[in-house]
Amino acid sequence: MKLERAIAAIVLVCTFAAPVAAGTFEDAVDAHARGDYAKALRLIRPLANDGDASAQFNLGLMYTLARACSRTTRPQHYGFGKLQSRATPSPNPISGPYSEAMIWFRKAAEHGHRVARLYLGVMYGEGRGVPQDFVRAHMWFDLSAAQGEQKAVKARDILERSMTPAQIAEAQKLARDWKPATQPTPH
Repeated sequence: MKLERAIAAIVLVCTFAAPVAAGTFEDAVDAHARGDYAKALRLIRPLANDGDASAQFNLGLMYTLARACSRTTRPQHYGFGKLQSRATPSPNPISGPYSEAMIWFRKAAEHGHRVARLYLGVMYGEGRGVPQDFVRAHMWFDLSAAQGEQKAVKARDILERSMTPAQIAEAQKLARDWKPATQPTPH
């Protein structure tokens, strides 16, 4: 359990892409490392609610890590060895922490956070927090890749092996037509 907390704290620190209220964020990381998840959430949530894409991403990450700290749900592991066909229902729950993580990843993605877009692709690809949808997963990987995220390129290539040409074309069209619901925050 101590190792899981340390990994979670390291991931939070390493994935933080842009400075937000540094003291508040550092306090949140410290609280998370000590296992005081309620305090960590209490400190990060206002930053996320204020529209900070990095805080939104990290809040989503906290919910994801709370659900599966040592599992292969993180994009660096891709996790697509276990992808199922779209017709097969995913055994993973749609509600709970993954659902909450999806909310925050989506907000961060709307603000232009490229790693949040990568995570959305993984979540859709694995059916975590949403019904499994390879087309949506591919779309989010495309959007992340367009921002230079190489892990998204690799994940998209792996995902394409389980998709039909029509699904790939549909995903590419969705990515081309996608517009953020909110204006991205400058970084």
